[in-house]
Amino acid sequence: MTNHITTKWLGNMAFESNNPSGNNLIIDIAPEDGGEGQGYRPKALMLSSLAGCSGLDVASLMKKMKLEVEEFRIETIADITEEHPKYYDKVTIEYHFKGANLEEKKLQRAVDLSIEKYCGVMEMFRKFAELEIKTIFHK
Repeated sequence: MTNHITTKWLGNMAFESNNPSGNNLIIDIAPEDGGEGQGYRPKALMLSSLAGCSGLDVASLMKKMKLEVEEFRIETIADITEEHPKYYDKVTIEYHFKGANLEEKKLQRAVDLSIEKYCGVMEMFRKFAELEIKTIFHK
């Protein structure tokens, strides 16, 4: 299977990129870097991809396991190198679950399955960054 994405320059520092879903997104940089700040930053978008990929796995498993969760969010905190090309060398991924009846063992299993087996973006990140995973339960 092949993904083909077209990314078109819109002028100045902005680009529009399509997606197999049919939704487009704008990529831009901050005004202090010469852009207009009207879109997503490329490297930050990678962190959203990472959280989104793993989050979809966990949400799917929560559904299958019929787990009661009031709130689920993923905090992704990344350190970037000083030298060019700048890249993420250390990434902390925090899975936050909130609810009155959290089945912690099953939720942890869902997180582990995503991290170890299902999340392709996580696997890509492992090639260039040290990953730290935390699961936090809120009553």
